[in-house]
Amino acid sequence: MVRQYNLLLPRQVVFGWGRRAELPELAAAPCRRVFLVRGSRTLDALGLIDEIAGGLRTSGVEVVDLTTVSREPLVEDVDDVQAQLLSHRVSPEDGVIAVGGGAAIDLGKAAAALATNQHGDSVQDFLEGVGRGFTLKQHPLPFIAVPTTAGTGSEATKNAVISSTDPQFKKSLRSDWMMPQTVVIDPELTVSAPPTVTAHSGMDALTQLIESYVSCRAQPVTRALCIEGLQAGLPAVEEAYRNGNSRPAREAMAHAAFLSGVALANSGLGIAHGVAAALGVHCNAPHGLACAVMLPVALKLNRSWITHDLARLARLTLQLEIASDEEAARCFIERIEQICRHVGIPDRLSEIGATAGQIPDIVRSSHGNSRRGNPREISDDELAQVLEESL
Repeated sequence: MVRQYNLLLPRQVVFGWGRRAELPELAAAPCRRVFLVRGSRTLDALGLIDEIAGGLRTSGVEVVDLTTVSREPLVEDVDDVQAQLLSHRVSPEDGVIAVGGGAAIDLGKAAAALATNQHGDSVQDFLEGVGRGFTLKQHPLPFIAVPTTAGTGSEATKNAVISSTDPQFKKSLRSDWMMPQTVVIDPELTVSAPPTVTAHSGMDALTQLIESYVSCRAQPVTRALCIEGLQAGLPAVEEAYRNGNSRPAREAMAHAAFLSGVALANSGLGIAHGVAAALGVHCNAPHGLACAVMLPVALKLNRSWITHDLARLARLTLQLEIASDEEAARCFIERIEQICRHVGIPDRLSEIGATAGQIPDIVRSSHGNSRRGNPREISDDELAQVLEESL
């Protein structure tokens, strides 16, 4: 008997090497004008942004270069972009395209949502846990995501993560309506990502796949997708890190990252992501790096509750023929730790800037949607002790 489930997905997904060439046709269907949000300046240097913008204009789509984002978006970044959009008098024939990593895609999603929802003074009014409880009343502008890193899965999620430095927080703008209308995943665009970005983003994807699989909100379809993603990503992340020009590795990681986004959007995450968000706020740790450092910690913390799940992942994704669930689970965790070492991930929180004095703030800031998906309840005292032992 299959239990009931829900599944939220982008309306259209175009995946494959070189398929960014189809973007003009895809954009022209719903839009006469698009606002472009872009990430890495490397894409500019390589001429890829000009290529994409030129193709759009040739197809009859007006392109307005909105902004370039080089950091995880802050409240003021979103508010500034919304002000720019409103100055252009947006209409239903407009759309937003984000070309970049998770930061650019999150900023693009937020811009598309707030362009049609102007009943707040700031994006903060809409953010979970820190705002005024405002929700979207109108559908966002059509939004097209073109990821250039393989990691966050933001191209398949219904939220945008927005940060603030004063007060310090990292929270989500969230709505089912924010799921991208169209996603163009061209793994060739990830080739320019340097090894460090490849490692951090790749480990973010693997963390999402594992945490979604063992989440207390896990669903049958997303569990199947997590297995598919891990079968692709576990053997590919090291190769993509060592050889960024490897087409098979880049394709495998782009596939795994997308599936991780689908999984987390429908099944949630866990304590690794909950703490990673807090490490970003208080230690300025890059999100993917923080997830990677926390993944082995989280697996060990949850191990007694998810032994069977980890054993199943070991058998299905690592092809281990081990009868004992305990032994198979141990081997799976060891493999994750080995991958982390091979792609340059430190194994101590102190190496990414955390200090003993920050532990209370990190624990306090770890409460959120991600932590609520953890397979078991973890008290603040227990978490503080584990984090202190991981310094």
